[in-house]
Amino acid sequence: MKTLIVSALFLFAPLAAHAACAPTDFAVQDFKMKVMGSRLSLAGQLVNHCAEAAAAQITIEAKDGSGKVLQSKKGWPAGTTNIAPGQSIDFDLGRLFHMDPDMQSYTVGIADVRTW
Repeated sequence: MKTLIVSALFLFAPLAAHAACAPTDFAVQDFKMKVMGSRLSLAGQLVNHCAEAAAAQITIEAKDGSGKVLQSKKGWPAGTTNIAPGQSIDFDLGRLFHMDPDMQSYTVGIADVRTW
């Protein structure tokens, strides 16, 4: 029984040695808001700065002139695909929002990280 436990530890030790990616390992670059008729574009690039492939969930908040959050949405720009270390993907999550003339500013951040 002891041998089995020791063998299991050696088997899973390499997995434990790899640190999991965190939200701070991802960045959003070139985030821009654009209105195209009745359609809203909230686009940018999601960049993986982690040492391993992973995916990140983005949160976008639309705020009024006083900073009050009017709408908040989350999305996985890469879906269930991991982004390789140092790579980026383009995204546009504007389709998740309903156009509101009171929306004046937008903030974007990384909400969660997962390896698929």
